[in-house]
Amino acid sequence: MTIAPAPTPTARVTLADTRPAATTAEALVVGLVPGRGRAAKAEVVTPGLTAAVRTRLMEAFAALGARGTAGEVTRIPGGGTIAAPVVVGLGLGDSAKQSDPETLRRAVGDVVRALAGTRRIAIALPTADDDAVLTVAVAAHLAAYDHVAFRSASRKGRKAPVSAITILVPDAPSADLKRAVKDVASVAAAVNLARDLVNAPPNALPPAGLAAAAVAAVEGLPVEVRVWDEAELAEEGCGGILAVGQGSANPPRLVRMSYAPAGATAHLALVGKGITFDTGGISIKPAASMDEMKADMAGAAAVVAAVRAIAALGLQVRVTGWVPTAENMPSGSAQRPGDVITIKGGTTVEVLNTDAEGRLVLADALVLAAEESPDLIVDIATLTGAQRIALGARTAGVMSNDDAARAVVCVAADEAGEAMWPMPLPDDLRAALDSATADIATIGDRLGGMLSAGVFLREFGPAGQAWVHIDVAGPAFNDKGAYGYTPKGGTGAGVRTFVQIAAEMADPR
Repeated sequence: MTIAPAPTPTARVTLADTRPAATTAEALVVGLVPGRGRAAKAEVVTPGLTAAVRTRLMEAFAALGARGTAGEVTRIPGGGTIAAPVVVGLGLGDSAKQSDPETLRRAVGDVVRALAGTRRIAIALPTADDDAVLTVAVAAHLAAYDHVAFRSASRKGRKAPVSAITILVPDAPSADLKRAVKDVASVAAAVNLARDLVNAPPNALPPAGLAAAAVAAVEGLPVEVRVWDEAELAEEGCGGILAVGQGSANPPRLVRMSYAPAGATAHLALVGKGITFDTGGISIKPAASMDEMKADMAGAAAVVAAVRAIAALGLQVRVTGWVPTAENMPSGSAQRPGDVITIKGGTTVEVLNTDAEGRLVLADALVLAAEESPDLIVDIATLTGAQRIALGARTAGVMSNDDAARAVVCVAADEAGEAMWPMPLPDDLRAALDSATADIATIGDRLGGMLSAGVFLREFGPAGQAWVHIDVAGPAFNDKGAYGYTPKGGTGAGVRTFVQIAAEMADPR
């Protein structure tokens, strides 16, 4: 077993009130918006530039066809009047789009990625308030990412991400704003950790390796970690985790991460699906794209990373992270379609398809999480292909037994900048999960598969326990090209939302 030798470094993001024309960065990023009228030039909207410099830049950008559309990146020489050798025009879009934080985040992500190979850059955009500055900061951090831990010869000549980013502000930044930028760095480092774990090849991160990574992630932080091995899982009665992992030479694990600061009154439980590789088991998947099934532990990665970030930020909320982890493999010892297993707490489940394994490991962990009676349980999982069909590759589905709890998660996701959409849990889908031999079957009708998986999970929480399920089958792994601040591969989906939920529970208003 090997793990990536070092985490992907996070870029250094700082603030300065240096005049844009005087910055000594290798590249200065200025804002462009569309001009008025068909033939109008894109306008430079960076504050702190003289009218003469602004006019010269507009002429140069116009000569290269810059239009100021959101995410457009245009480079010109500094030309002497700007100290930086390169000036980069970043399209911010029309006025309606400029007011949307996600549009700004994606535009900043586009330019930071485009400047890979440049060590130091300065970003001078019309940030009207501290929130806008933090929006730029988080996007800059998240865009400056490249997973190269497992490259050797192919690493040579690869353009390294930008390592130092200065956000230029009109006035000297306050101590509170500087502190907030440091907090953004902690969250970004956690997102990068989740990305690293998802991107790690499956032979480098079996269940025991993921458990070890969880321990390492919170080293030096006030977080207690307990790991159950397969013998202890049997004693605990975690039949779901054991059944999924019994076909693999790499035995399953369960991790509990506990952050309980003195004085905290609210308790948030996070549960993440940790299938380190999913072949589908006996109900084996098609070979095409099976390599991407290393990402089936993205929910677990989000929980590990979020607990780390929440503890690093010192948020006054109790958080318990649960990571049930197994490798779903076909072998002579693997579970079979038709098997009946017993989940923690005694519910029996008939296995109809061994590729519906995530809900089994989550069921055990949800029962354990509920035993502690937290104020809210949120699970996150790359659970169903039906999520991708219903909502696409970038929007997660959010289901709950409590409308108010579901709203809490969706609002937090929107505030954090993660696309999530509320979905129902129709009671009529429960009948399709009836089993002839057990209390419940693993799968129901093909139609509404994302929702029926949520209905299945709902069975494993006591009445009155607020619980939310997030299906990130699409958003957790980007199998296309990078866009905005999102890289190809693991995305770190869910981490920012979890931190936002914890922050709101720590400071309810």
